[in-house]
Amino acid sequence: MHVTRDTDRSIHDKGIEGIANQKSSDMDNRLAILNEPQNAVCISIHQNQFTDPKYSGAQMFFSDSNDRSESLAQMLQTQFQMLQPQNSREIKRCGKELFLCYYCKHPMVMAECGFLSNPEEAALLASEEYQHKVAFTLYAGLMQWLASGAAA
Repeated sequence: MHVTRDTDRSIHDKGIEGIANQKSSDMDNRLAILNEPQNAVCISIHQNQFTDPKYSGAQMFFSDSNDRSESLAQMLQTQFQMLQPQNSREIKRCGKELFLCYYCKHPMVMAECGFLSNPEEAALLASEEYQHKVAFTLYAGLMQWLASGAAA
């Protein structure tokens, strides 16, 4: 397992100046880490935010750049419906705006695990117990996807 970062910090090249240049370098470096292994599956874990606090629930994003990403996104979304029974969100196709998801050469999903802008969900997401449930949900979805043969 590779982790591109485990804290909220940039991994841009040393000596790069300017926020836009650092962001570009950071994204290029993370993409290189994702694309390095021969046979990988990538899940980028995020928390969503929106101006209206009524929205909640996990949602998976995938790109057409790898034909197996859609089935992985669907499997993960289905698993989240067990953790979040009220969640009726559907998977969504992304474009180049989600740089890592779009340009990764392996099956990849961007997993938005909930909304920080929803007070109830933000409280859950801050709970270590719920974080473990989210991690297990992602794990279970990945294992189910691998067992289905979709990874081959």
